[in-house]
Amino acid sequence: MVKDIDLLAIGHSAHDYIIRVPSFPKANFSAPITDMKTFNGGAAANVACVGANLGLKTALVSAVGGDFKKTEYFEHMETLGVDTESLIVVPGEKTPTAFVLTDDNEDQISYFYWGAAKEFAESKVPANVIKNAQAIHLATGDPDFNWKCSEEAKNEDILVSFDPGQDLGMYDTKKLRDVIENATILFGNHHEIERILESLETDLTGLREMGPKIIVKTCGANGSEIYSSEEKITIDAIKVNVVDPTGAGDSYRAGFLSRFLNGESLEESAKFASAVSSFIIEHQGCQTNMPSFDDAFERMNEFY
Repeated sequence: MVKDIDLLAIGHSAHDYIIRVPSFPKANFSAPITDMKTFNGGAAANVACVGANLGLKTALVSAVGGDFKKTEYFEHMETLGVDTESLIVVPGEKTPTAFVLTDDNEDQISYFYWGAAKEFAESKVPANVIKNAQAIHLATGDPDFNWKCSEEAKNEDILVSFDPGQDLGMYDTKKLRDVIENATILFGNHHEIERILESLETDLTGLREMGPKIIVKTCGANGSEIYSSEEKITIDAIKVNVVDPTGAGDSYRAGFLSRFLNGESLEESAKFASAVSSFIIEHQGCQTNMPSFDDAFERMNEFY
């Protein structure tokens, strides 16, 4: 069956406040803000928008505020060709908002206002759009909703990509295991993968035996590691001038999936993903400097 959608991203769309501070203050202290700007964000929307810019046919399931379709962000999605028919619009609520603070060490702390995203808990699984997708990507969002979507996708023999991201702490051990058992690919940065292993009291081999055939661990400036039954692949990060690391992980996932879904090898997919994310971190904002497929492919070939 030919699917109309290459990749369905499920999870947050958000307005991002990107804030730079010299260092994080202790409790009951303050710190100066050296820069603050507002950008388009949200992990699922980042994946859908970057993926669309790379040539994928993407769709998005996010819970957004009642006025979202009047915003520049919605127009941006429409211009990119992201299928927004399955957005959950919640009248009287605000679109989720993220406050992402980055210090001089490039460490981050985030605060997230859920707003309309609270509606995920009461929402039905978007079964029709899942059935019409080649793959789904579960990003930050409501754990129970993500689990129900993973069940639907697995029952339809659809590839499930899972990245709990900074919402990992919202998953209890059982729910985390349940979603991972349905996942084909598990993404996480090195902190998150370690936390998952600790929570499930297992190692990488045991984690793969639970469900995901592929585990992708991103390690910032140290590149990425991909684990499968055949091998461990290590990919160097492409060295560029880092302006803002926010969104690097989401763009990596979009880049990886864009090649993997087109039949490329794990190594090729990871190298391309690294190239895509290298563009994002050269500018502030998760979607400000999205590369085209040709731009990312050229940089990948130049570096590797």
